[in-house]
Amino acid sequence: MSIQSGGAIPASEIPGVHFTEQIETIGQALSRDGALGVILIDGAPLERIERRYGVHVHRRASETLQDIVRAACGPDLRSGDLVVGGSSSPDELAIFFFRSRSDDRFYRERLPDLAGRIVERIASDGHKIVYPYDRDAPYLPVGHATVFFNPGLGTARQVLEAFEHARRDARLNDGIARRERHRIFQDLVLAEDVAILYEPIVNLTTREVLGHEALVRGPWKSELHSPDRLFQLAEETGLVFELDCLCRRTALRGARGLEAGRKLFLNCLPTAIHDPAFTGEVLQETLHDLCLRPEDLVFEISERESIENFAIFREARDHYKELGFQIALDDTGVAYGSLEAVMELAPDFIKVDLSLVRGIDTDPPRQELLRALHAVAGKLGGQIIAEGIETSEELETLQALGIPYGQGYLFGRAAPLRRAR
Repeated sequence: MSIQSGGAIPASEIPGVHFTEQIETIGQALSRDGALGVILIDGAPLERIERRYGVHVHRRASETLQDIVRAACGPDLRSGDLVVGGSSSPDELAIFFFRSRSDDRFYRERLPDLAGRIVERIASDGHKIVYPYDRDAPYLPVGHATVFFNPGLGTARQVLEAFEHARRDARLNDGIARRERHRIFQDLVLAEDVAILYEPIVNLTTREVLGHEALVRGPWKSELHSPDRLFQLAEETGLVFELDCLCRRTALRGARGLEAGRKLFLNCLPTAIHDPAFTGEVLQETLHDLCLRPEDLVFEISERESIENFAIFREARDHYKELGFQIALDDTGVAYGSLEAVMELAPDFIKVDLSLVRGIDTDPPRQELLRALHAVAGKLGGQIIAEGIETSEELETLQALGIPYGQGYLFGRAAPLRRAR
């Protein structure tokens, strides 16, 4: 296959093709034009989508990424250019631009600008790639390279080298971006620049407030405002323990003078038992200063994390119970792992994930599942809290099932806690 000006296969007609399958065609264009431009988008983070949700969801995510990249390039992506997959990973996306070497402005200015526009478009629209499975846009490294035709070397070798240069550039940009994110996140932790909002948890029959769940938020109008993004960067930078400690400290300070009889639900990791400020006399003094009692606190343990090591979570559960705190199992679903976590940890509260609650009024099978989970909780001495309630129909169904507690937009959004008078 040969590439002629304006007569090549349009990029939109070759989805899923790896560039090595087009290497002869690309080499002919390099020989003809005397130069070649490459932009590489490393979609490695999308592998997690495939492993969690399957190949069909991953394919849709990849197609959305291609759409975003084409939109970013706009008219600069001509019909003769190629949008193809990488050589070694199904998550790499490459664009080969065929321009004459005499078009020096394209190689000096337009190509780097296009790479920058792709980065910006992924940052702004990247959430569409993973929606509705993830909330935040993935960070996908982008690199670019230019190769000049060398008649002393085979064109296939030169095309491969151009691709590898773009890949190295993407990795370098990724390293620089990681370093900057680490600095920004470290500054956030040092400045304690997080806010805590409190979402009410109510008795579904009386509407009386049982307590409030403390929810962390990063700086307003920043990529770190999302709690998912906060903990994602904490994981990346190795500062999960520091962030967890900061969230607890801030949540407790914000709950000073919590109204008598109401509980404060705190999300925590099992490593909290290693925080010197959260053990023994130090913790008791902190609670006394804030006019809080151990029985006012409920520690939420994530079901998704607990099933990875029950022994560690049982140790944390026993430690907190000895201090007088109660335990809630968060994010509980109906998978085997969720039921196993309920049986292993026997929590005081079982918080049912919104995926089971949303639209339950029109879903009899889920109603039966929740009815069964409610029965299991009762035999273990625990109580169900339904998360994500948004409609009166959902509320009525949950009441009919005998679910005692719930939270969600129907009862009010998370907000700073009002002080008790």
